[in-house]
Amino acid sequence: MRRLLSSPTGIAGCLLLLLVFVAALFGPWIAPYDPQEFHVTARLQGPGPEFLLGTDQYGRDLLSRLLNGAPATVLFGLGATALGVGAGSVIGVIAGVAGGRVDSVIMRVLDGLLAMPELLFTLLIVSFLGGGTGQAMLAVAVTFTPGMARIARGATLSVRTREYVLAAIARGESRAWIVGREVLPNALGPIIVEATIRVSFAIMIGATLGFLGLGAQPPSTEWGLMVSEARQYMFRNPWCVIVPGLAIAITAMGFNLFGDALRDAFDPRRTR
Repeated sequence: MRRLLSSPTGIAGCLLLLLVFVAALFGPWIAPYDPQEFHVTARLQGPGPEFLLGTDQYGRDLLSRLLNGAPATVLFGLGATALGVGAGSVIGVIAGVAGGRVDSVIMRVLDGLLAMPELLFTLLIVSFLGGGTGQAMLAVAVTFTPGMARIARGATLSVRTREYVLAAIARGESRAWIVGREVLPNALGPIIVEATIRVSFAIMIGATLGFLGLGAQPPSTEWGLMVSEARQYMFRNPWCVIVPGLAIAITAMGFNLFGDALRDAFDPRRTR
């Protein structure tokens, strides 16, 4: 933690994530208005003393909608990343430990999946599963699985030939014990770093799906959906688009900066 907070990147990432998580945890309770409450006489207003960030096309308070949408947006990114990282790590560790024909078959299948761009692959899966937050989260998780499997396999291969693993093999330990006690704990560093960075990609892909109408559905306050609903009014009140767009950018930047600092903390040689 000391090494993480010793760099400007780590400090900036932690501060941005602190802001995001405060909004996600307490946003619905500190919102000044009901996010679905219409103020007909205050449509498309800019920031002011009554509505701090302005109002949308229906007169709904943008700050309240932003705070209420924070939990759904952050949980989407964390949930999709957790599912993708979990599945990919299991597949990668199995391939790295098994080796031989099993490793070759698994990696050739993953290479074929990695050849398709992530967003296009996600859109294909969502089109097959149908729109909705749960379907979008599952689609993003499936898209992340091949990349995470390759990273987990690389980390496993680098650990598999270490002395402590060879010593466990010489002692006659079972393969499951070796994987659980020797290989996996020492291969977690790269997986955790990549998972942290991928949360930002999951949030941006989720916002993209919401913008396209394939993710969260009205009357959700998900940030990508907020941008989609307000884009035709952006010339009358650009704050309708700026506010949720800036929130997405801050969240993605926070996770990216935190992931970069975490990578340097796990590998001090990069800092030097």
